[in-house]
Amino acid sequence: MYAQTARIQFAVILSFVFIYINTVMFVTLYSKPMLRDTPRYMLFANMIFTDSIQLISSSVLNFIIFIFISPVPKVACSFLMLIAASTSRNAPLNLAVMSLERYTAICFPLRHKELATVRKTYVAIAAIWFLGFVNSVIDSVYTSVTDPVFFTEQIICDRQSIITTPWQRSFDQAIDGLYYISVVLIIFYSYIRIMVVARSLSSSAKSAGKAHRTLLLHMIQLIPCLNTLLYGNLISFITATLSFDAFLEVSYIIYLLFILIPRCLSPLIYGLRDDSLRCLYMYYFRCGLSGAKPKVNIHS
Repeated sequence: MYAQTARIQFAVILSFVFIYINTVMFVTLYSKPMLRDTPRYMLFANMIFTDSIQLISSSVLNFIIFIFISPVPKVACSFLMLIAASTSRNAPLNLAVMSLERYTAICFPLRHKELATVRKTYVAIAAIWFLGFVNSVIDSVYTSVTDPVFFTEQIICDRQSIITTPWQRSFDQAIDGLYYISVVLIIFYSYIRIMVVARSLSSSAKSAGKAHRTLLLHMIQLIPCLNTLLYGNLISFITATLSFDAFLEVSYIIYLLFILIPRCLSPLIYGLRDDSLRCLYMYYFRCGLSGAKPKVNIHS
């Protein structure tokens, strides 16, 4: 029992270490007006915020399940599940919008400022959160209306306690599949179009090459996003097939591989590869002790 508790505490501590790193990066992005008003950095800030909320909600859920293993109010469990499921859907949708932003920057450079405005970026971010939340809200509202003890019952918090009907599970899987396939098509289309432009216009080769690497990173990031979407189904499967002790062991490993590690590494890798902001990130990580604040030069 002590070893199991230590492993979960390690996961929770690691989560909050990376939440701190994400917070520093988020503060960095909002430290200068030019960053706050640049669509790609606005979308990156949204990715950092989404991943941080996902880490917090999943850490709380796993802390409750694995350390206390005690019942919680069903309404509270529903709220935590709503946040965790919604933020997991936000991640691939945000990648799709980031890819479209790079696509317009390379393929329509003269119209990029017109197509990718601050206002339109805020609308896109709002749409991401709406699409991420809508299905989870429907699930929560349906359960609260049809379950007479929803506000009073105490349960062991897991997804199976909230999604109780076959149609809810099927609809959730269909939505997840639709979102993921749509994001794959958008990123793949953007990648091909940028490749065509790079070959036809040698003057855009440098910018297109950088955009290629960015979209390739998006494709790699889709793998942990898919893992996150599969996480709930895997947990449901092992809950039905394994003993309780085996369930604790296997679900801990799945949590590390599918939720914690991808959510920790993805923003860090994406952020530190940005030549324009790497020095500024390091300045804030060192709490301003490394000297004067570096200047930021933003390139398309």
